[in-house]
Amino acid sequence: MSFLRIKAMARKEWIQIRRDRLSLAMAFALPAMLLIIYAYAITFDVDNILTVVYDQDKSSTSRDLIARFAESKYFSIVASIDSYRDIDQYLDSGKAKVAITIPFDFSKNLHIGRPAPLEVVIDGSESNTATIAQGYIAGIAEAFNQHQSIVPVAPVIDLRNRVWYNPELKSRNFLIPGLIAIIMSVIIALLISLAVSREWDRGTMEQLISTPVKPVEIVIGKLAPYFVVGFADTVMSVLIATLVLRVPLRGSVPFLFLVSAIFLFGGLCFGLLISIGARNQLTASQIAMLTSFLPSFLLSGFVFTISNMPAVLQGFTYLVSARYFVSVLKGVFLKAVGFHVLETEVIFLALYGLAIFLLAVKRLRKRIE
Repeated sequence: MSFLRIKAMARKEWIQIRRDRLSLAMAFALPAMLLIIYAYAITFDVDNILTVVYDQDKSSTSRDLIARFAESKYFSIVASIDSYRDIDQYLDSGKAKVAITIPFDFSKNLHIGRPAPLEVVIDGSESNTATIAQGYIAGIAEAFNQHQSIVPVAPVIDLRNRVWYNPELKSRNFLIPGLIAIIMSVIIALLISLAVSREWDRGTMEQLISTPVKPVEIVIGKLAPYFVVGFADTVMSVLIATLVLRVPLRGSVPFLFLVSAIFLFGGLCFGLLISIGARNQLTASQIAMLTSFLPSFLLSGFVFTISNMPAVLQGFTYLVSARYFVSVLKGVFLKAVGFHVLETEVIFLALYGLAIFLLAVKRLRKRIE
């Protein structure tokens, strides 16, 4: 293996990248744009739930309860209605997700120590919102009960919660690290998937075959420029996540970029393998999109918990490199853990990259022969 031949291949590929200015610009603009769009579009935070109130009691106690809902950031009172019939209208049209009915004897029952039922109707068509709304309502009701109690009752169990790693419970802090992995999986696969198929399209592959350059030198030479671009994209994505989106980065930055480099190498080798198998750029880009985005998005644990998936799909996730990179990113960003905790993920990423690299070299050798 000759370093000079690898350098010449890398220089040739870099010239091709520089000439394709649109793709080069997209390589940097697309990750930034997707990261910001997804950061605001994908969220599990539920607040400002549209709520209507049917207050039959119309007492100071009922108004106090309504004020607690209105003053919380979770509910937004959009209307006070005068009949049950209006509840159906608001929920059916989507103008409200929650309807609260306060009975006419609500305050009277509270003052004489009787149970005071409160009717709440929740739109369950969005199950996640409905489930979270139930928890919020129960919390507000419990706080209201404690406030209305004349003689404080000491609880049997004094429960005090402490939330580690993401104390503000912001879904953005959970999602952004995974987004970096998903976006980089797609970008690097799309960029390099055209590297060899472009040679076939332009008729220069035969000239490349006739040179003394070896398959392994072609693979390394084509990987090198895209690795630089991909690593620059990763650095930019981390800066956007921490400086623009305000996601805390608590772990080791050098360790983060080291693992990112390992992940990039495996992803680039996979994209190059696609490029070797496809004889035209359109086919290569389509295959790269399907095999990088869908598995990374659905089977990496980015959004959907792997342990909740069917056993067959859980086994398949072990073949998705983004699964390990998502775990590393979340561990470094949120938990400040390092290699001693994430060694399994790092080793799997390294083995995956090595295996795909050797397979790409073997496949290219078959093409040359």
